[in-house]
Amino acid sequence: MDTPEIPKKTLQHQNKRKMAPILLEEAVKDGVRESLKERFKERRGRVEIMVDILSVAIGGARKTEIVYKANLNFARLERYIPFLEERGLMANSGSVYKTTKKGEEFLSGYEKMAELLLT
Repeated sequence: MDTPEIPKKTLQHQNKRKMAPILLEEAVKDGVRESLKERFKERRGRVEIMVDILSVAIGGARKTEIVYKANLNFARLERYIPFLEERGLMANSGSVYKTTKKGEEFLSGYEKMAELLLT
């Protein structure tokens, strides 16, 4: 008795089903690994976070605006505001935070330093 021949197309389809979960799993792992590498490369340090906060507050800004534009959360912002105020880099007027003259000088100095180091 002859065994029925299975069409090639069906075999290829079955093989793809078995391979797909493995390939997908590997791709996801690789993607996550690469994503984390990029994320850690792009992490900001304390100085960069302060620069972002002061840059947003140059014309005056509320906490919510600073949080969104500086890409922070409220808890982190709450830690930086007193630090910046104590050093005279930022002032609070009611609910509005504004970068002081000293803060603007700090930003200017930071930009010069970054330009020298990064070019």
